[in-house]
Parts: sequence; structure tokens; C-alpha cells
Amino acid sequence: MNGHLSPDATSAQRRTIGPYVLDRRLGEGGMGIVYLARDGSGRHVALKVMRPELAAREEFQRRFRAEAEAARQVARFCTAAVLDVGLDTVGPNTVGPNTGGPNTGGPDTGAGGAQAYIATEYIDGPDLSAVVEAQGPMSGSTLEALAVGVATALSAIHGAGVVHRDLKPSNILLSPVGPRVIDFGIAQLADTLAGQGDTGVVVGTLPYMSPEQGRGERVTAAADVFAWGCVVTYAATGHPPFPGRSDAEILYRVAHHVPHLDGLDERLRPLVEQALDKDPARRPTAQQLLDRLLGRDRVTAEAATRLVTAGWDVGTPVPRPVTDRPPRRWLVPLLVAVTAVAVSAAVLALTLYGGRERPGGGAPTAGRDLQVDGVKLHVEVASLTREGRTVTLQWSVRNAGDKAWNPWTAFGTEPGSKWQYNSTAGVMLVAPATGRKYGPVTEGDTCSCSPTGNPLRPGDTAPYYSLFTGVPEDADRIGVQIPSVGYFADVPIE
Repeated sequence: MNGHLSPDATSAQRRTIGPYVLDRRLGEGGMGIVYLARDGSGRHVALKVMRPELAAREEFQRRFRAEAEAARQVARFCTAAVLDVGLDTVGPNTVGPNTGGPNTGGPDTGAGGAQAYIATEYIDGPDLSAVVEAQGPMSGSTLEALAVGVATALSAIHGAGVVHRDLKPSNILLSPVGPRVIDFGIAQLADTLAGQGDTGVVVGTLPYMSPEQGRGERVTAAADVFAWGCVVTYAATGHPPFPGRSDAEILYRVAHHVPHLDGLDERLRPLVEQALDKDPARRPTAQQLLDRLLGRDRVTAEAATRLVTAGWDVGTPVPRPVTDRPPRRWLVPLLVAVTAVAVSAAVLALTLYGGRERPGGGAPTAGRDLQVDGVKLHVEVASLTREGRTVTLQWSVRNAGDKAWNPWTAFGTEPGSKWQYNSTAGVMLVAPATGRKYGPVTEGDTCSCSPTGNPLRPGDTAPYYSLFTGVPEDADRIGVQIPSVGYFADVPIE
């Protein structure tokens, strides 16, 4: 529900809940309303405010913080991270005109009283259902990337002891760097509000609900795996595996019928069939989904996220209206063989720079601290410099940890037709307005980018570069997407 903004609030409205200033409303669900908001530093978040009649219940207040805090412990792999939870009992707190919104005594949340909220990372992108409706079903490597990304998110969610309980297309946002699962832990709060704990109440969305959920039985992580199979089927075919004309018919089909999987990619079909087993004990775990999708043993969520992020290319981030033209198929190079980079990449680096000092030697334009493979790193984007439509990116990685780190597989992906892992071929420039991506210049099996062959010892810094062509000359800022590191927005081009 935190995709594109609805224009039902003006910039003049400045209402607050807890420490957050509300900008505008994003959407509404059975549990409450979601707003685009800003924290004290000006960072945008998606703020989900629970319905006041629910937040006023003593049982809700008793369990809300504990269960929301559990969701906060979920690792940030293909998910919209939970940043903060709170229960605001101060009462009305209006900054600006009374417009009937939160803390104004209007219809959105009621007058005063407790206001429970969950702040999550704001994901700027459409949800899966909107994209499939506008552009048609996914196929090939795009579908595989989605399947891996959602399985990765479930692995992280389950690893924190949380069950999503309401995984569905509208809870999967397609960001510029990959799919992101949202609203995990929210459905568990709905159980609490119904006074049923773990049993006796149907919580979820019928076409994506497991048989045990439909019967009101105890819900486990296996229910999320079932929902994964339903989501992948929907993404591939445009319909869930148990369609029906009424709630009763859908519930009956989920409990008793075989899934309708016509049109599903044959490579994914066996795994989807296992995920949709009526018996939760026979379904694979989220970790087993990842292992089988990627053909490896014990794939980490971090490594899987890296693969999805490195190859994800959603093209235009806003779904276009349906037309008479065939649906556009996105290209996400994923799940292909690893290919070594030829030595000419290093030769090219010497040719380009030789003994000259590279431009951009001043203060960095962006920086980030993070951990990759358990090693603390500091990444700095030094400069983006232009010569016509050619842009040179320079950046560096410093090992701030206490053990050596091998960057060989960290920054590579497919710049043209073959995967290049021991290089920075995976770095992309992303145009903010259109979402168009620019990969490094390639020639044959090599790219105009840095090799990454040597381990980085504690305290060492490795400089990297990439060359890009075709960047519009009027672009003065652009996004920089670095595999394993993430996305830097609005980096200035000198």
C-alpha cells in the first residue's frame, strides 16, 4: 500500500502522529490507514496508523508492541524494513489546518485517544497486482527473479520468528532494485484484535490463503509458502491457482481441488505444486524454496538478495494503461551461469587512466556503512563526471572490519550477454524520472569497469570505476545502483 501517492492531501497540511509529520495518504486497509510521512531527519517513511477503535482495546495495547517489535527484527532482505513502532496516547496534535485527518478529530482516526502506528521503509513502486493488470503476466527470468525475491523475503521473515499470514500481490511492491514484501506481522495483529490468538479466526486474503487458514486452524510459516505458490502462479498467469466466483467456492477449491496452473513456466511448476500441497508438513520451507530455485545448498538471504538486486530491471516503474499492444516483457537477467571477465578489463583500466589522477578527488558525493558477508564496509561514491553523453563513475570500498573480505562476486552481473562476476559490471545508473538503467560500456566479453580479484584486508581501500554511454546530456542528477551495496538516489553529475 505504499506505492504511488494519491493526491488527497495538500502540502499545507502538516499533521503529526508521534514523531512523524504526515505528508499525504497512500491507502487504506482493514487495519488502518497508510500515510507518507517524514521523520525528524526529513526521511520519508510509510506510516501505518491502526484504526482507533482497535488501538483502544486493552488486549491490543498489551500485545501490539511485542508483536510489532518482532516484525522489526526481520532482516532487510527483499522486505520493507520496519523502522519504528509506537503507541501515541497524547491526543490531538495538529500542525496546520484541521482537515479531518489524524489527530484533528476528523473521520480518519476519530477524536483523540490512542493511536498505534508502525513506520516502515518507504518503497516507491507499484504493487505486483497493479503491474500484472497493466502489463500482463510475467515470464522467463523476470518471473524467476520475482519468485526468488519473495522467497528471500519469507526466509528473512521466518528467520525472525514471524509469520506473514497475508502474503498477496498487493503486499509485494516492485521497487527499482527488486521486489519488496510489506505488511508482515500485520495480520498477526488482526488475530489479536479478534481475540483469537493463533486459532479460530480466518485472517488473510481468500485466493492466497492456505487450507489450514481457511479452516481457522493454527497458522505457521507453511501458510506463507502456500501463499508464495499462489503469488507466483498469479504473476505467471494473471490469475490465482484457485479461482472462484464466491468466497465459499474459493475456500472449497483451496481445500479440495488441484491448483489451476495452466500457463505456468514448466521450470517453476514442480516447486509451485509442492508449495501448494494441502498438507503443510509436505510443503518446502522458504529456505528450501531458495535452495531449489537457485540450485545450491543453503543459499543465504543476503546472497539471494544480491542476485535479485543486481539483475532486477523493471523498466518503467509506473505501470502504463492497458493498450491493444502486446504486454511489455521486462528483462531480468538471473539464474544463469557465472562467466569470468577477460584480462582486457584490467588493460582497459590502464589505458583509460594510466598514471593520471582520476577526476573527482574531492569530497565524496555519497557514502554508506554496511555489512557484506559479515564484514563491515564503508562505501563512498566519489564522483560522476561527464564528457558529452559519456559518464564516468568513481567509487571506493574501505574494509572497516577485522577480517579480510573477497569482493570477487560482490559487484558483477550481466552487462551484455554474459555474466561477469570478478568485475564491477553490475553497477548501473538509473534515470530518476523514467527508471531507465544504463549499464557499463561493453566490448565483447569485457566491460569498461574495474576488476575485483584481490581480497580487501582490514583498513584497505579499493577504488573502482565504470564508464557509461548514452546518458542524456541534460541529466544533472542520476541514481547509482551498486550490487551488494544498494541504491544512491540523486547523485550529481559534474
